[in-house]
Amino acid sequence: MNTTELPVVELAAKDLPAFCPNPSMPVWNHHPRVFLDVTKTGEAMCPYCGTRYRLKPGEVVKGH
Repeated sequence: MNTTELPVVELAAKDLPAFCPNPSMPVWNHHPRVFLDVTKTGEAMCPYCGTRYRLKPGEVVKGH
C-alpha cells in the first residue's frame, strides 16, 4: 500500500484559471503547462504529475 498522498492545491475563485505546474513548484520538476477545469466538479487532477486542484470550501465561481 502506498502511504504517500498526492499533493492537493486549494484554490480561491480569484486563482482561476487553474494550471499545472503552479508557481510554487520547483523549476526542476516542471512539465508542460496544462490548464485544469475545476469549475464543473470543484476539482481536477494534473495528467502529468497527479497534483490535485480543488476549490476552497465556499468558493463561488462566476463567469466560467
